Amino acid sequence: MRVPRVYFPLSLSIGSSVSLDERALQYVIRVLRLRLGAQLRLFDGRGAEYQAVLETIEKRAVKVRILERIEHHVESPLHIILGQGISRGERMDYALQKAVELGVSRIIPLLTERSAVNLSAERAEKRLRHWQGVIISACEQCGRNYIPPVDTPRPLADFLRDDHRGLAVLLDPRSRRPLKALPLPLDNRLIVLIGPEGGLNKGEAKQAQQADFIGVCLGPRILRTETATVAALTALQLLWGDL
Repeated sequence: MRVPRVYFPLSLSIGSSVSLDERALQYVIRVLRLRLGAQLRLFDGRGAEYQAVLETIEKRAVKVRILERIEHHVESPLHIILGQGISRGERMDYALQKAVELGVSRIIPLLTERSAVNLSAERAEKRLRHWQGVIISACEQCGRNYIPPVDTPRPLADFLRDDHRGLAVLLDPRSRRPLKALPLPLDNRLIVLIGPEGGLNKGEAKQAQQADFIGVCLGPRILRTETATVAALTALQLLWGDL
């Protein structure tokens, strides 16, 4: 039986007992429905993972005892920065969840002309917290011990002005270059740019190409933005990663 994993952001030491924070408590009791004496694993999001046992359960407090450190490494050899055009609700959540499962190292949500959202500073902060929760849950599920950071949403033009290191790839259905024709990425570093629903417009795609992004297509069929994220990352991991 698979041992459940729970994110715990503080430092841990073998033999100690720790109280779970509110998020972890709700996950352990209400979602996983673990009982006293149940085995679980805690990971800190920075690479460390520990075997633990559920020690006490109270109405508003749960304690676990740390038993041993687990050596568990599943990070991809590729370092992938994903620039993801912001799409509506569940589509964006799905894209981020699957990107984490497929090994991305960092996620940058991007505001483009066709992004179907209007984010004030307050709404952007709320959305960012929600996305962080999606990413943490994905790491709990897929076995990653490093939680990839997600940036505050930013305009595409700002993203294109960054000094990117690595092979810069733009998903563009107007391109005739297949993804498999890309050159080998230097130092296994890639930056992948994917538009929202409807993709980037012609002007945005041209700006990306002027910033040294190589346009590629994912075949003759039109993919939804969240499908394109999964397809592109899967193909890149198959070409140069660990699939």
